[in-house]
Amino acid sequence: MEYIYPAIFEQNSDGSYTITFPDLPGCISEGKSLGNAIDMAQSALTQWIEYLIEEKESIPNPRNIKTIKPIKNQFVNLVRANIRDNRAVRRTVSIPGWLDAKATDAGVSLSKVLQEALREKLRV
Repeated sequence: MEYIYPAIFEQNSDGSYTITFPDLPGCISEGKSLGNAIDMAQSALTQWIEYLIEEKESIPNPRNIKTIKPIKNQFVNLVRANIRDNRAVRRTVSIPGWLDAKATDAGVSLSKVLQEALREKLRV
């Protein structure tokens, strides 16, 4: 699921940036450069939303970026977080008995092999 929130980037006197999210009080990050700050903002937003989901807390709606008025040394930018559902899902699969026996003897995790194969196949 995709979440997009406005973030305020404030340049500090040393050239670093402090990032805050007006709709997510307490969600704050910093970056040593603008590129690093953008990466850090995405990471902070992702972790914040994942925490809210895990704790079954409501996720606030993001405000319109046009309603945020930056002050000196600030600019507003949208930040995106893609949240993946990492919960395990049981699926029934069929493989030949001889192949299951070989995998068991070799100590191969069928779940792990399937996940790796799907990631490679889907390029994710």
